Amino acid sequence: MAEFVCRLGTPSGEIVTRIVEATGAADARFQLERDGFRVFDVASQSGGMISRLLPGGGSKGKVKQADFLLFNQQLSALLRAGIPVLQAISLLRSRSQSANLRVVLTDVEEKIKNGLPLSQAFESQGIFPKIYTASILSGEKSGALDDVLQRYVEYLKRSVGVSRKLRGALAYPAFLLAAATFMIAFLTLYIVPRMSDLFKSLSANRTLPTITLAVLWISNTVASNIWWILPLILISIAALYIWLRTESGKLALHRFLLRLPIAGTLIKQMATAQLARSLSTLLSGGITVPDSWEIASQALNNLELRRRSSAVLPMIREGRGFTDSLEKANWIPELGLDMIGIGERSGSLREMLDEVAAFYDAEAEVKLEQLTTLLEPLILVVMALIVLAILLAIYLPIIQTISAGPTGARGR
Repeated sequence: MAEFVCRLGTPSGEIVTRIVEATGAADARFQLERDGFRVFDVASQSGGMISRLLPGGGSKGKVKQADFLLFNQQLSALLRAGIPVLQAISLLRSRSQSANLRVVLTDVEEKIKNGLPLSQAFESQGIFPKIYTASILSGEKSGALDDVLQRYVEYLKRSVGVSRKLRGALAYPAFLLAAATFMIAFLTLYIVPRMSDLFKSLSANRTLPTITLAVLWISNTVASNIWWILPLILISIAALYIWLRTESGKLALHRFLLRLPIAGTLIKQMATAQLARSLSTLLSGGITVPDSWEIASQALNNLELRRRSSAVLPMIREGRGFTDSLEKANWIPELGLDMIGIGERSGSLREMLDEVAAFYDAEAEVKLEQLTTLLEPLILVVMALIVLAILLAIYLPIIQTISAGPTGARGR
């Protein structure tokens, strides 16, 4: 008997993964269909679907977000024009500028020809977000695939816009930090050592200022040990990078970021907007609240917020109110909870989720502006203080010598 990893649709509409012992793939499929499951995929546990279920396990390259957005815009337009799905996929594959996307669409096209629906064809690629494949599945069930795709395009546009604003806002502080580091390293490792002979001659007659002695010690220590300090720094950075790619490292980093004064609030507001928009998109496609929450909460970028959100789903499935269950996550802002509660009680939950997403998008922009407004002068002040200390260390002995020169001459 061999073990097979099977992706199934349950009678209640859930999509689950289960390991089944059988003599072969056909036997595993027969057992599951006999038990009332809809079998999407069956693969040996030694490979196949296992590699796709693990993050980064697929052999296909990652599709850029901009290419993915353009593809979905074009696919939605073609479907609204009445072009069949297979023909639309074939047309977009031949005209795509992305090599990775062409490879993916070639496989999707083959799977559709073999009888798989579009949602399963995309899900089998293992590189697309769950919210995307779930949205397509809901569109197939409702017969309004073009409308569902259009809503997902709007969702993706907002997500891309937020990401671009975040990168743009942090680009200048990052540039300032890099420039400050380069300038300080240049002064410490190049300028100060070349003036050490002058400082020695000046120290023959009088004691050098404390700040000059400190800067000289730091500069000489770093310069004389640079060939083992530099590899140590590079190894430390590499080790930190590798650790931050692990689950424990990411979780520790995400917890630390949430504790920062302005950045923590910004992360929660952006996560609230993302979560509300994801839920609205999924609910618009006819997906139930529990399934929508399961998909949307797992799409959160911050692992700590995702961990806190894991307690919500069991409560929803037990029949508790959606808003009451959300309070157990203990990170969604109170105003957001109040707005969702109003939407739940009035029967307009999806519309209110759109309002929550728009509201916290605006709030996040304000917080992002505050963060960058704080970071820029902070970096400049720190850089100015360090540069000022180095310049004082260089010029104070010279100024003291010049000031004492005439006095010394009169004394003689």
